[in-house]
Amino acid sequence: MSQFQNNKSKEKNDVDNALTLEFGPFETVHKWKRMIECNEFVGARRSKHTVVAYKDAIYVFGGDNGKSMLNDLIRFDINEKSWGRAFCTGLPPASRYHHSAVVYGSSMFIFGGYTGDIHSNSNLTNKNDLFEYKFQNAQWVEWKFTGKRPVPRSAHGAAVYDNKLWIYAGYDGNARLNDMWTISLNSNPVWEEVQQKGDCPPTCCNFPVAVARGCMYVFSGQSGAKITNALFQFNFQYKTWTRISTEHILRGAPPPPPRRYGHTMVAYDRHLYVFGGAADSTLPNDLHCFDLDTQVWSVVIPAAESNVPSGRLFHASTVIGDAMYIFGGTVDNNVRSGEMFRFQFSSYPKCTLHDDFGKLLQSRQFCDVLFLLGPEEIKVTAHLAMVAARSQWLRAKIRAAREARDKHIEQLFVNTNERPPPSDLPCLEVKLPEASSDAFEMVLNYIYTDRIDPTEKIKDPFSNQIVPLMMDVYQLAEQFYMPRLEQLCIQYLESTILPCNVLEALHNADKMNLTVIKEFCLRFIVKDANFTQIVMSKEFDTLYQPLMVEIIRRKLMPPARNLPEMQYDISIGTTLEQDLALFLKSVGNEFCDIVLELDGSEIPAHKSVLAARCTYFEAMFRSFMPADNRVNIQIGDIAPSRESFESLLRYIYYGDTKMPPEDSLYLFQAPFFYGFTNNRLQAFCKQNLENNVTSENVLQILEAADKMQAIDIKKYALRMIMNDFATVARQGKMSSLTKELLIDILRALADEKYDSGLCDMSLQGSK
Repeated sequence: MSQFQNNKSKEKNDVDNALTLEFGPFETVHKWKRMIECNEFVGARRSKHTVVAYKDAIYVFGGDNGKSMLNDLIRFDINEKSWGRAFCTGLPPASRYHHSAVVYGSSMFIFGGYTGDIHSNSNLTNKNDLFEYKFQNAQWVEWKFTGKRPVPRSAHGAAVYDNKLWIYAGYDGNARLNDMWTISLNSNPVWEEVQQKGDCPPTCCNFPVAVARGCMYVFSGQSGAKITNALFQFNFQYKTWTRISTEHILRGAPPPPPRRYGHTMVAYDRHLYVFGGAADSTLPNDLHCFDLDTQVWSVVIPAAESNVPSGRLFHASTVIGDAMYIFGGTVDNNVRSGEMFRFQFSSYPKCTLHDDFGKLLQSRQFCDVLFLLGPEEIKVTAHLAMVAARSQWLRAKIRAAREARDKHIEQLFVNTNERPPPSDLPCLEVKLPEASSDAFEMVLNYIYTDRIDPTEKIKDPFSNQIVPLMMDVYQLAEQFYMPRLEQLCIQYLESTILPCNVLEALHNADKMNLTVIKEFCLRFIVKDANFTQIVMSKEFDTLYQPLMVEIIRRKLMPPARNLPEMQYDISIGTTLEQDLALFLKSVGNEFCDIVLELDGSEIPAHKSVLAARCTYFEAMFRSFMPADNRVNIQIGDIAPSRESFESLLRYIYYGDTKMPPEDSLYLFQAPFFYGFTNNRLQAFCKQNLENNVTSENVLQILEAADKMQAIDIKKYALRMIMNDFATVARQGKMSSLTKELLIDILRALADEKYDSGLCDMSLQGSK
């Protein structure tokens, strides 16, 4: 049995041990709150306006109220939660909407927009003027220029980076634009046109921009026939555009938000948040989130008791601290809004579950199963626990291989009671004579990370080689009973099959008896837009004759008999998290290869999972592996409770962060001690403790804090007990507390009475 001490360097980890506990009240994360509405006597309800944040206030400028354009400047104080008109001197910009506003230093800059009298439909024009509002002396100043400048425009994007204002795209009154201009906001204020490179977005207007990590992001907007829901990234340093595309990396993640215009986008922490806008004649009110690290979109589920804004477009949003504020916009029936909403962000380190298991596969450390692939028996190693968790078919193969190995060892040692130790046992061998090594490697990548990336094998995502490779993967997914992987393969093939490769795909699908893919190919070929080009190609001349006949018959089939389009269902099958949760709970018991000992109880586990997630176990198993495969469990010098360690195992195996507050106390230092990739678990423990210590669980918190020698939390728990002593004292848990803790409570109660008595004496003396 081993008790390995964690003395290694933390250089490779992102764990920050400096998180400290603070006690409430706190806003619930992901909660929408409706703030006080702006009264009409302060400022009109509006849309197409701008908002910016400066210190603890939000400044709203311009827009339209449905009848006329505006040029007032109103202010919302987030601390006082009150509206007022901002004091102004100097000549303000003319009334306008669809302008832009940014903050640099202690000033707000207004550029462009649409001006004139919308009521009389006169003097309507786009502008290219630049105004500065100085917050410190409330002064408006117009900047004057000579030389070239951007064409007048509205509905454009604006950002600040590297002490410069950047203006992008918009509408000039005749056409949508996609040019970019920049000007220094410090010295030498001269407009310069930016020579953009890379995969530029189409001309567009009514789109948002957000700046993060040295880049500007643009999502959707009005682009006519070219409107898209693609996310584009502009690198300021290299002046290069990139279309963020994840089609070649199949994750089974939610799709991007539908294409839209008139929406907002802000950046916070490692995420971009998109809200509202008009999406194909609807006004959705979902909040979409893009993770810049994983490049995955998700929909943020509002917290309970949220007051979620209704769908709207041409509203405006900004960020102050850890919250997003949304003001105004056009809601149903073309009505302008004067509402202000606050959304509380979360700021958790990213979940590294998939990355950790992916690194385990790449390292090939602690592999305990050997796959022999194809007739040549190409050797590929893997980890028994991961494979058995993801595929019941492979699990049965592994079980059979283990039984065969055990039987062989029994025959070798038939006349003796000696048996080789686990470390000397030969690696399990599983033969898959029909599997190709390239396809199986991709399946393994999915098993460990829930994603496949064909371009790791073949760089060009539209190469003719990828289609047969993905068919091989699909065939293995069918064989291994992995329906979610089947769906991912179909989704990928649907996006990569083109007129130039569909006949080869059809031939392979027919040869491999892949009915679903063959059906998709036939539908693709007989579409009017594709049919002539395909049947006139050289490849069609050499196509297998029965397939030619099938294509002609399918083309002649009456339209009414055509089957509905195939649908991709992301809900089919199970995720990595779901499979490992079941593996930890029940399925994986027969495959355990390590015993964790905690206060005399035994907890079976899997070395490869522990090593992938914790550098503590990785170093132990690599250099200090106990001969009896038994490890004593502690967190520092403290043995955690059984319940808290089970919470820790759930986090290690499948990233679960739900736990009672008392478990959070035990596990607060676990990320540092066990060497997790980051302090995500600690952040959840911190939030759990700060928000969920109540009179119902305070005795458990007190007990855990005393055991963990967490002095501050113990004092906090004692104060809470004093505040609601009558309720807490009647709980059954009181009778099971140690004598020492009961004495601590009595002393705290005495101190409370003493302090209260001094207060009463002081009050009497003052009369």
